[in-house]
Amino acid sequence: MTELTHVDGEGRARMVDVSAKAETTRIAVAAGELVTTPEVVRLVRADGMPKADVLSTARIAGISGAKKTSELIPLCHQLALSSVKVEFGFTDNSITVEATAKTRGQTGVEMEALTAVAIAGLTLHDMVKAIDPGATMNGVRLLTKDGGKHGHWTRESEPTPTAAPFAFTSTRSAVVLVASTGGAAGTRPDTTGPAIAQWLRDRDFEVRGPLVYADAEIAAGITDAKSGAPALIISTGGTGASPTDATPEATLAVLTRQLPGIAEAIRNKGVEKTPHASLSRGVAGLTGNPTGSTVIVNLPGSPGGVKDGLSVLEPIIDHLLAQVAGGGMHDE
Repeated sequence: MTELTHVDGEGRARMVDVSAKAETTRIAVAAGELVTTPEVVRLVRADGMPKADVLSTARIAGISGAKKTSELIPLCHQLALSSVKVEFGFTDNSITVEATAKTRGQTGVEMEALTAVAIAGLTLHDMVKAIDPGATMNGVRLLTKDGGKHGHWTRESEPTPTAAPFAFTSTRSAVVLVASTGGAAGTRPDTTGPAIAQWLRDRDFEVRGPLVYADAEIAAGITDAKSGAPALIISTGGTGASPTDATPEATLAVLTRQLPGIAEAIRNKGVEKTPHASLSRGVAGLTGNPTGSTVIVNLPGSPGGVKDGLSVLEPIIDHLLAQVAGGGMHDE
């Protein structure tokens, strides 16, 4: 007989005892959609809202919400989450939200994934309400779950997602990528990504991001940043010598041609101010995309290192992008 597991035989709410369950890897994927106006979608995609960093703020809020699920929903167990990812997509009049939560334990992470979607969506609503107070968060639902005695479950008759991959409306396009475990978890402010984004906007780039990824997930971050085929990706963080610093390796894995002179110039600029700049292992180069090549440049994770790196890029970036696009004069 089908029973409500959170209600005992006398009809009273209870917390389910999971102590006898086996520990397995548990994964859940949930989704939802903020329905709004085409104007809001256009502004968010171009990162042009009055409240800056719309998607980054919603992503961090969703991750934080997943971590606080047991505080928000009274009968949920406290879980040691090993990963929470929040991703966004776009239709003509909506922003789609998808969250993946993962743990290893004795109970599932469905509620954590659903909470991440709901909190991210509510945060999006807060960010866009000045322009569209009538926006609605719809269809918060579980898509798939894995783990436990029931194994894999997937929602039947789930419609094909209507969200299109991120696409730039301008050829002068750039993505800002931040490698920060604390930033991805919402426990550390991003002190570098917004500065890079503003520097790019001041130079008439259409900017996506900052996209914030944990150091261990930076390879996925690069894949995310490459979507939409931007002309330029500037990353910050993860270039040092600590065990978790993995940005150079993840970048090298996708490069088809290196630009070692840029990386060396950035290091040399930093060494003028501090010898610690010589420890940066950042790289630069080109990676292929469906419409040509994308320039990727790694900057250090400190505000000073970013400032130095941008000062190196300042006099060369236009000429570099023109060359990569097949135009511009080659120096003798």
